[in-house]
Amino acid sequence: MTTEKRIDITQPLWDQSTFTGRFRHFAFISNPLLSLVPEKELHQAKELYFKYKQGQEPAGTTMSQVVRAKQLYESAFHPDSGELQNVFGRMSFQMPGGCLVTGAMLQWYRTATAVVFWQWVNQSFNALVNYTNRNANSPLTTTQMGVAYVSATSAAMATALTFKFVIQKRATNPILARFVPFFAVAAANWVNIPLMRQNEILLGLDVTDENGKIIGKSQIAPVKGISQVVTSRIIMCAPGMLLLPVIMERLEPKAWMKRIRWAHIGIQTGIVGLFLTFMVPTACAIFPQKCKLSVDTMKRYEKERYEEILKNTDGKPPQYVYFNKGL
Repeated sequence: MTTEKRIDITQPLWDQSTFTGRFRHFAFISNPLLSLVPEKELHQAKELYFKYKQGQEPAGTTMSQVVRAKQLYESAFHPDSGELQNVFGRMSFQMPGGCLVTGAMLQWYRTATAVVFWQWVNQSFNALVNYTNRNANSPLTTTQMGVAYVSATSAAMATALTFKFVIQKRATNPILARFVPFFAVAAANWVNIPLMRQNEILLGLDVTDENGKIIGKSQIAPVKGISQVVTSRIIMCAPGMLLLPVIMERLEPKAWMKRIRWAHIGIQTGIVGLFLTFMVPTACAIFPQKCKLSVDTMKRYEKERYEEILKNTDGKPPQYVYFNKGL
């Protein structure tokens, strides 16, 4: 490593103040192939990551090995706790997991039983993703997780059934029924994510100055962060769930599609996968991961929290405080 310029391994490789930089970063750590990496290799990457961070990497370590270790570590380990994340909850599993579940929801939407079952499957998957990517500094109790899970799945199923019956009774265009899964998923996200991360709102999140020093807590910060996460998740699934119904409505009447009805689920799943491959990093990149909050906003709405920051900064608070919004 003596002939190569060292990098700050804790920082993204691309400028996070631009959408392009954030897109490249999230494409880097959400590559679906990363979900196939064995745990042994992930732990080896973590070991090299921290050795390099401390300037103690083995002699002969190349920059490509360092970058690979960074990619594996950041794709699989939680940024707050450093714990290995459940593979099904990682962003790298969003494409394979999301395309299978979304493909199924878009294929089997005609009966109430199918709607309820696939919304339950989808929200179970979402609950795992939301828990995995929460801010780990605000842990949930088992009861809170149970309430969040039941509430989110119930909201999704109720929304889906409501839209299904309303559309069946009043809509003349059959394609509208294909949009039921999207409306249900969008509504459920506004229930699932806030509930899975409720302690962040109730207890507040640690906020830092621009150098990463913790200077206080805020309850507005998680509200802002969670709102951005919900928006990103809805945008992430929108193209597949809104454009694919139109595509399938055009294709299904064709003779060749009628001859391969058995392949429709595979076709839909494949198209959703293509959408998600691009949309996962796109949606994650819409808002900066390191979210900022104006101290003036805290002064206006969180006077006690603001006073705490004043005390911790010797009466010279920064213009903004920063926190990890989660994914």
